[in-house]
Amino acid sequence: MANENIEIVNNLQDKIMRLVERYERMRSDNEKLKMQNDQLTTQLEGSAREMADLKEKYNTLKFSKTIEASSGDVHFAKIKINQIVREIDKCIALLNR
Repeated sequence: MANENIEIVNNLQDKIMRLVERYERMRSDNEKLKMQNDQLTTQLEGSAREMADLKEKYNTLKFSKTIEASSGDVHFAKIKINQIVREIDKCIALLNR
């Protein structure tokens, strides 16, 4: 009977040790994944900022080309500027909400 109890205790100790080792590995893996997640989040935010900057540059270039192409047509340029001003006013109104 005593041998059986000792064997049970030894088995429990082995299982506990394996669980502790597994826990430590999982904790380590979790930390690595958290760091990787932070790096990818930072990279994604940087890409989003770069994309927003490029969109802004594209829109500016598109606007300047529109004005340049229609420099002979002052009336069309005034209409285009008025449209842009209205769009800016809408954006400001949305920001003020």
